[in-house]
Amino acid sequence: MKRRMLAMARFSIIALIILFHTTVYCQVKDAGLWTSLAFEAKLVKKLSLSVSQEYRFNENVTEPDTWISEAGLEYKLNKFFKASVNYRYTLKRKTNNLYSPRQRIFVDIKAERKIKPVIFQFRTRFQEEYADIDRAPDGGFAGFYSRNKFSFKFDLDKKWEPYISLELFSPLRRNQPFLFDDIRAAAGIEFALSKHHKLDIYYMIQNELNVSNPVMDFIGGIGYQYKL
Repeated sequence: MKRRMLAMARFSIIALIILFHTTVYCQVKDAGLWTSLAFEAKLVKKLSLSVSQEYRFNENVTEPDTWISEAGLEYKLNKFFKASVNYRYTLKRKTNNLYSPRQRIFVDIKAERKIKPVIFQFRTRFQEEYADIDRAPDGGFAGFYSRNKFSFKFDLDKKWEPYISLELFSPLRRNQPFLFDDIRAAAGIEFALSKHHKLDIYYMIQNELNVSNPVMDFIGGIGYQYKL
């Protein structure tokens, strides 16, 4: 397990170097703000329910870009693994200032291992999303993605935990000419305000890959969670 974690750490560092190197070549850059509210409650011993609402702003934090409503069920498989199934409804602003309705279903598998003071977390996600149903020329054709996220948290025996994370987006299409088309790198701090309340503050860079005019977003984020 330690060898795997070291391999994942090396891979994350290499990917981060690639991400920051590509900032020089991005033609479109923007600043954004992501805010979220989340609620989580345990239904039975190993099963929990979560709901959340998220608002995202772009154009240098001057315009609302995306509204996201999400709900999911998560089951604890054992000490190290969890699985969840989730539904997301999104309204995303387009270039003509109209909003595109989108529906997404996704499944997450999460793994966590702690070797104090480092907590290693890995999440793999498979998602299917339909956009502009009955509006788009293709009738809202489904988009399929695989997303893998690597996170390192640091347990400092305090009420706050700093972390870094890296997420890679892989489109699942026939004859796909490249492996990734998006990457996210983030650093932040989670604050345990009390037993039930948690605050997450982070900074993230999101970069499109393998497109003619890649967009790079510099995003500040804040999220609040209430957990029963």
